[in-house]
Amino acid sequence: MASDYLCALDIGTTKISALIGEVDENQQVKIIGFGMAPSEGLRRGVVINLDKTMQSIIRARQEAERMAGVEIEAVYAGIAGDHIRSVNGRGVVAVAGENHVITQEDKKRVIEAAKAVALPFDREIVHILPQEFIVDDQRGIDDPVGMSGVRLEAEVHIVTCAVTAAQNIWRSIEGAGMGVMDLVLEPLASSFAVLTDDEKDLGVVVIDLGGGTTDIAMFYEGCIRHTAIVSLGGRNVTNDIAHGLRTPVDQAEAIKIAYGSAIRSDSDRDEFVEVPGVGGRPARKISKDLLVNIIQPRMEEILMLAYNEVKKSDYIHLMTAGVVLTGGGAMLPGAVELAEEIFQMPVKLGLPQRIESVSDEVQKPSHATGVGLILYGLENQDLLDGPFGDSESHVFNKILERMRKWFGGT
Repeated sequence: MASDYLCALDIGTTKISALIGEVDENQQVKIIGFGMAPSEGLRRGVVINLDKTMQSIIRARQEAERMAGVEIEAVYAGIAGDHIRSVNGRGVVAVAGENHVITQEDKKRVIEAAKAVALPFDREIVHILPQEFIVDDQRGIDDPVGMSGVRLEAEVHIVTCAVTAAQNIWRSIEGAGMGVMDLVLEPLASSFAVLTDDEKDLGVVVIDLGGGTTDIAMFYEGCIRHTAIVSLGGRNVTNDIAHGLRTPVDQAEAIKIAYGSAIRSDSDRDEFVEVPGVGGRPARKISKDLLVNIIQPRMEEILMLAYNEVKKSDYIHLMTAGVVLTGGGAMLPGAVELAEEIFQMPVKLGLPQRIESVSDEVQKPSHATGVGLILYGLENQDLLDGPFGDSESHVFNKILERMRKWFGGT
């Protein structure tokens, strides 16, 4: 496939979507292919059935290829799930070169020192995200190469995942006939689509309300400061409706989309919803008030758990720009208002930005991760030589190779 195309695969708990972006001479992206299929074989962002996951990926891929008229060879793929862990690291080295001028090698050494954290054998590093460099106690330096100094420090954000979870995602994609350009933490990908540079500088929380998990990332002074995963999402709301109203899960999802709300209103008692029965039982009507009484407690729980994760960061009081709520769960009426009550911050709905598309569907918050993966690829494509390789044993070697290039290695 020509180098002026970028492809993304958002592997979610409820849906799998494939996007094909065309890059013009001005480095602007237009989505020319979009495909989506129900996600079968995943639970809370983790593959539990390889064959079903591959079949869902194939269906999404074929739909996107038909729309775009091009074939997908390799993708930027998102990774999430409650196996994701993150920690901030700090490294210090002495600048020993001539005239104490900081070189790429010094930069590489300080990053190596910063990421020297003890990891269990079943975990691997997905991202090492630089926050800032410090030269002789001078903070806030983006790139220290060429500066003079005796002491060089680096603060980084390290994201790790379960090795088997990442390998199973890789195998699913390869089994569907594609390579993997990069594995990207999903809330990081979403931030590329829904956040502005001003928001990242002032301090902002992005909360991606997905089907199986709720993903959180905090930014301040342009850098990512904290990430977290809550193992609840929109599927939990749907399951509550299915159990509470005694209706099939697919009907519960349709009812949630058509009539659901995260906050009660005075008119809910006067509105009625028809609920299909199970196993041939007759349909019945219930008040919308009853439906909202099922949805609101679960949404409050999810957002409160997200708030508790945000409170764990020392940066919570610096989130001047407030919260950006995105993902499919953010489309539920009242979700933004409920989040404002819980976070006591300004909250807005995060829509994909900086991109054109032939499909209006792509402009919805539910596809922020997919669009963000395309934009991530646009920004990082020069750091990658190509897909991860011909077997999953190459996956983390390729990630480490990419990191060496980030930090000036050879």
